[in-house]
Amino acid sequence: MTILVTGATGLVGARLLPRLLAAGVDCRALVRAGKTLDGVNCVEGDLFDSSTLARAVAGISGIIHLAAVFRTQDTDLIWKSNLEGTQNLISAVKTHAPNARFIFASTSMVYESGSHPGHEDDSLDPKHPYSASKVAAEQALRTSDLNWAILRFPFVYGDGDGHLEALPKLASAHKLHPATRLSTIHHRDVATAIQLALNGSLDGKIINITDEAPTSIYELAKLVGEPVESSSEPLETPWRMHVDGTLARSLGFKPSVRTVYQAIEERLL
Repeated sequence: MTILVTGATGLVGARLLPRLLAAGVDCRALVRAGKTLDGVNCVEGDLFDSSTLARAVAGISGIIHLAAVFRTQDTDLIWKSNLEGTQNLISAVKTHAPNARFIFASTSMVYESGSHPGHEDDSLDPKHPYSASKVAAEQALRTSDLNWAILRFPFVYGDGDGHLEALPKLASAHKLHPATRLSTIHHRDVATAIQLALNGSLDGKIINITDEAPTSIYELAKLVGEPVESSSEPLETPWRMHVDGTLARSLGFKPSVRTVYQAIEERLL
């Protein structure tokens, strides 16, 4: 079983790939020119070159599509990368590996209403370009006739990625209330969910992948030594960054890092 990974050198991919290799998965990666990865068959190219995509997907049994653009002011680039790039990859898989399982990494940021924990059946109309482009890419995959699974990840952290440590500045930049509670997931359990998807347990489903304890920005900032100012002002959208993980549990997903506090105790940050 050969699995193609896009975004293999990104925040998630760089920590997922070693775990896949350790589990004995034969991995191939789509990479920029001159890039090599230990233990991985690297195919040079990108999501906008059909000839390289044909080589990348030839003979694969599955694909983990992580590549995406997020933190930029270039809206056109976000849409081009996240939607058009995904559409190009879908087209290549349909042509050259139509029986491959297509696993798409999406985001819990698609839930913007904030009236309850985000649920997979919610109607979505996100306004942020990143979230909106992800919803559009999800739809492209859902209507592709491929075998797919869509995993919506919340705030990913751990393994020295610095993401949690950057949260206080991100919260300040986006004017997030300190009582805002974030659903989170450790890189170890991103891999847990991906393995479930590779095994077929999540076929044809959209699934929120989250741990067991949404935690406030105030608490998280304090945990990483960058406290934020407290506030007693009411939260206008109390559920906005909190997702419902019930479906994932019913399908066999069980996080091994259940809380951020456990990650700290076990030195997994």
